[in-house]
Amino acid sequence: MYNKLLGVIDATTHKQSIEDLIVKRSMSAIPFAGRYRLIDFVLSSMVNSGIESVAVFHGYQNRSLMDHLGSGREWDLNRKRDGLFFFPSPLKDPNSEQLGSFKQFKQNIDYFYRSNRKYALISNCHTVCNIDYDAILKRHIKTNSDITEIRHQGKTLEMFIVGTSLLVDLVNNHESTGYRSIVDVVKDKSHQYKISEYEYIGYAAMITSIEKYYKHSLEVITPDIWKQLFLKERPIYTKVKDEPPTRYNKGAIVKNSMIANGCVIEGHVENCILFRGVKIGKGTVVKNSVIMQKSQIGENCELDAVILDKDVRIENGVHLHGTENLPNVLRKGTIQGALMNS
Repeated sequence: MYNKLLGVIDATTHKQSIEDLIVKRSMSAIPFAGRYRLIDFVLSSMVNSGIESVAVFHGYQNRSLMDHLGSGREWDLNRKRDGLFFFPSPLKDPNSEQLGSFKQFKQNIDYFYRSNRKYALISNCHTVCNIDYDAILKRHIKTNSDITEIRHQGKTLEMFIVGTSLLVDLVNNHESTGYRSIVDVVKDKSHQYKISEYEYIGYAAMITSIEKYYKHSLEVITPDIWKQLFLKERPIYTKVKDEPPTRYNKGAIVKNSMIANGCVIEGHVENCILFRGVKIGKGTVVKNSVIMQKSQIGENCELDAVILDKDVRIENGVHLHGTENLPNVLRKGTIQGALMNS
């Protein structure tokens, strides 16, 4: 089934429910699991399924995403033919959060015309998963479906396989049909298209709010979840960054945590995810938290149920607490001083 699928990732989604993490980046570029970005999971699943041509439709605040993906080399998509394509979509209706706007596809219809792939996979950018799309394509062909919707635990994953020629027709005629996206087509029961559902039974988590980001981030620490996501035969690729090994100084205590390279730990870390270059000071206790790249936590601090975005600095003696349903979030570059204890 290799080379029969065209990959399309909609990275234009913007949800207010996760606003604190997307002030300076798109949802697709939100850091996850210590060293990845959200888009890495869908993109890696596509590459591992033999997809050699991937279009990323992106909106504003795309610098972080573009810097992360670059030429696509880490995903073997820096090719002379096919490879990774970027299409800005500034004209997408800001009031519509539907996946894969036909209006934005129409602006770049030549991409679909030039492809020799018979089928297209349309996906969101914020689902943490490791899916074999090739197996789903086989089922799509076997059932002679026009559109296959991928679902998980009875709910849509906002991923669809559709014939490329049908997709082109839907895009070109969207003004007359009234279909704004592939979602509208699937929901409409009056047409004659054959819509099938594929129930994916592996791990999948859609990151659409701060609460879900926090919950699913800490889930990854669980060995069973980790084994479902990070498979030796189907690796999750990401931008490579060289960092020295993490240093655990005398007196450091680490329990049930995921620690990336380049950290310096002198305090107590428990049930946490630490990204690259994080520093934890002496006498500090950090529990049930997600600490992003190059954040620094001073001495004698207490943090529980917090999310620190990149480059946050916590000065000595600060206490920060959140809850499972309402984690305390500090935005990128925040400085939290001793006089701002909460």
